[in-house]
Amino acid sequence: MGLRELKRERTRRLISDKAFELFTDHGFGRTTVEQIAAAAEVGPSTLYRYFPTKERLVLEFVEESLFGALNWFRDQPPELDLPDGLQSVIERVLDQLEQNPDRVRAVYELADQTLSVSASLAEVTWRWRNELAVELTRRIASDSVKFTTVEFTAALAAGTVMNIVEVVVQTWVDNPDGTQVKDLANEAMGLLRGGGFPLPTVQP
Repeated sequence: MGLRELKRERTRRLISDKAFELFTDHGFGRTTVEQIAAAAEVGPSTLYRYFPTKERLVLEFVEESLFGALNWFRDQPPELDLPDGLQSVIERVLDQLEQNPDRVRAVYELADQTLSVSASLAEVTWRWRNELAVELTRRIASDSVKFTTVEFTAALAAGTVMNIVEVVVQTWVDNPDGTQVKDLANEAMGLLRGGGFPLPTVQP
């Protein structure tokens, strides 16, 4: 990463961090873009270049965690065992979220309190699920299997992965004192590897 890109990333992170501080202290609706810009010592126009909406300030962390794991999956070789690959996708997402527990819980709290944040969070997760389904369709496509069957299987698998992530994170958020995300993830992985969730395999 060059110096200019590094500076941009630092500015982006500073804006996001200051926004979360203000959202936590004053609420999403009562925090203005001007207040966030002032706290980050940038102009409102600069803030809008990085984050077109206030909702994006809330959800960027979640989006980066989800799509970072998806981009990793896209880069894997075609012969990758799909259950192994999808398990790694889940683990990568949860590992990123677990490293930032305060931010994750703030996101969910804001989503509970604010309809626009809740709607934006749903849009991000469903867009991720759809793009994961597209990648799975590409990987399991075969001349011997009808395309509609492949798409259907890929959509089911992507929905399963999305639901695992959502249920694990929601359970973890709802039980901050006693539940560890790794324990929940291991339980989900046991079901995944034991056939509790149907997942596709690469066609020979």
